[in-house]
Amino acid sequence: MVDVLYTAAATARGGREGEVVSDDGVLDVMLAMPKELGGPGGDFTNPEQLFAAGYSACFHSALKRVAGMEKVDVDGSSITAHVSLGIDGQAFGLAVTLEGRFPNLDAAAGHEMMEKAHQVCPYSRATRGNIEVQLTVAS
Repeated sequence: MVDVLYTAAATARGGREGEVVSDDGVLDVMLAMPKELGGPGGDFTNPEQLFAAGYSACFHSALKRVAGMEKVDVDGSSITAHVSLGIDGQAFGLAVTLEGRFPNLDAAAGHEMMEKAHQVCPYSRATRGNIEVQLTVAS
């Protein structure tokens, strides 16, 4: 990387049954396995939810940037990241579906904006070729 603009740091203790705390203390969450994976679920988060939160926020920022450069109205839009955990051979793997909602665009224009954002979003660039990422537009 040529010019680092920001570095975030967080520390995990206890893995999926522990906690994650950011270096500034703003993020301080308890983790638990979801019921679907045999855990207790409840009022705790998990790594997949944290990844979904980060990816959706980052992708939406990339989308707004691209739309602004092209003067496309994406006011009121949102991105939902669906992060799936599964088995990939002998290891675990992730798959992501990014779902866009665009009250001011038709489905084709919304998908075009998502494709363009997918080229510049740091999460998309980091995961490209490593995990399956699908882009969809909600109807």
